[in-house]
Amino acid sequence: MEKTHLFLAPYLHAISRTIFVAAGTSDHIANDVAEILVNAHLAGHDSHGVLRIPAYLRGIESGHIKPSAEPEVAAETANTLRIDGNNCFGHYVSRWAMQKAIAKAKISATCCVSIFNTGHIGRLGEYAEDAAKAGCIGLITVGKGGKGAGPTVPYGGAEGTFSTNPIAIGVPTGDETPFIVDYATSMIAEGKIQVARSKGTELPEGCILDKHGEPSVKPADFYDGGALLAFGRHKGYALAMLTCLLGGLAGTFNADTGEMSGIFMQAIDVNTFTTITDYQKGVRAFLDVIKSTTPAAGFDEVLAPGDYESRYRTERLKNGIEIPDTIKNQLHESADNLGVSIGEDIIKPEDRARY
Repeated sequence: MEKTHLFLAPYLHAISRTIFVAAGTSDHIANDVAEILVNAHLAGHDSHGVLRIPAYLRGIESGHIKPSAEPEVAAETANTLRIDGNNCFGHYVSRWAMQKAIAKAKISATCCVSIFNTGHIGRLGEYAEDAAKAGCIGLITVGKGGKGAGPTVPYGGAEGTFSTNPIAIGVPTGDETPFIVDYATSMIAEGKIQVARSKGTELPEGCILDKHGEPSVKPADFYDGGALLAFGRHKGYALAMLTCLLGGLAGTFNADTGEMSGIFMQAIDVNTFTTITDYQKGVRAFLDVIKSTTPAAGFDEVLAPGDYESRYRTERLKNGIEIPDTIKNQLHESADNLGVSIGEDIIKPEDRARY
């Protein structure tokens, strides 16, 4: 196991913001992206945290990310939005889009959103939580598929045709622990392979194949021409396809090459169907009944989706976030390349107030 370092959330936020601003990002966008990365760590999903920063900086340098661009509405109806991300940070675009979807849902019961021209949007659960906090049910999917489109193999196939194609769902519970489903349709998210590599640990069995098509638990084998398996065999494969079909509503498909991709969101206002107060009481009672199930051998308790993230947040806000030595070094290298300091003096009062 590699050496790790503890960072409190406000400091990790300040580091991320400082680096992004130095790379040409508007301050308000840098703060949003930094907060979403730190929230991923607080939720226990280090795969979508600051280890992504070097890749984003490369995207800015290559021109694939326009760090100060603003998204815009390309088309809309009373309950739909088609959003052009203008190649801005996907995190900022997605938060902006979900807020607009929630506002429309409050008027028109529901709002569906398609997004194009944007890159990696981070942890999808972030936007599902935003919907749940607003008294809405939220659905987010990101899909990419086609010949050579990604490392995930279709069921029965021998070569990658999908990205990790995640799905997230958020449901309000009336308390600090919303119901949150958030997972890749591959057996493991690629970012979690990065985490294992940074810590020098192996992967669980049944997640990846090496370049010869043989099962492996070594992160290096994945990055040496390996592939990901879909979860649930044909079931995960079918859901991976669904994310592409929903994403394609943005018009991001090519009938000549058979490629389809895109981001889809939906917000549903609970109050349109039943009072939010009664619904949340019913949801919490339902979840608590399920959680009261007698645990199976080897388990201490039954959890509901969202419990894991809530517990991690409480613990990490108090005790800090562990960052592997390799990732800490990458952050310092990025800051040095941009000519900025990331000592603790960069923490602002508003950074502490966020957490």
